[in-house]
Amino acid sequence: MLVDSHCHLDRLDLSAHGASLDAALDAARAAGVSHFLCIGVSADNADAVKALAERYDDVDCSVGVHPLDLEQGVPALDWLMQAIDHPRVVAIGETGLDYHYEPEGAELQQRSFALHLEAARRSGKPVIVHTREARADTLALLREAALPQAGVLHCFTEDWEMASAALDLGFYISLSGIVTFRNAEQLREVARRVPADRLLVETDSPYLAPVPYRGKPNLPQYVREVAAFIAELRGLSLEALAEQTTANFRRLFPLSRA
Repeated sequence: MLVDSHCHLDRLDLSAHGASLDAALDAARAAGVSHFLCIGVSADNADAVKALAERYDDVDCSVGVHPLDLEQGVPALDWLMQAIDHPRVVAIGETGLDYHYEPEGAELQQRSFALHLEAARRSGKPVIVHTREARADTLALLREAALPQAGVLHCFTEDWEMASAALDLGFYISLSGIVTFRNAEQLREVARRVPADRLLVETDSPYLAPVPYRGKPNLPQYVREVAAFIAELRGLSLEALAEQTTANFRRLFPLSRA
């Protein structure tokens, strides 16, 4: 059975499932997905992701503020510590740095990322990292934090050099449907080389649907396509890759009910 290690269930386009989240989750379950990690991106949706995790036995959640969602400034550490103190919140984030869309916000993003890393240090919960065109600063902040527990670079889009550096810091690498895109050979190299015990799969739905659904709204059920593509790259059966990545998820997120 597969785990979708990063999805935004509160943001899905449910038109393919009659506007029903229940139906969308049932479709994913029928495709072999046994668990879902619903990701927090702002103070505004923290309650929503917790409610979904409380509603469904096979959903857990994270809480954090995305680097592109800092209009209200850096969140308060007290707020974050309180917000993550919930039995269904198994991780912190997503957080990180995104200089592709907002390079002018680098300083603010760095302050927010550092705060999330401090919350991870205090709580012991793993951190989910978004990074885009911010390689050096992302790695520098992770090294400075020196977290005792692992975290994950989600929806990884960088090269093997960065992946290797993150692995050296104890982090996991999670791959999304981008790995199936025609121009993603650099990422396919990463998919082939990541150690078996550090690999996760995700949809990042509703974004970045894999081939053959590219250009359409992404759904958690499509994590099967991501996993099947990576399994072929690595010379594995889908079942073997699913078993390995699910075991990795459970190790990384020990508070999860997966």
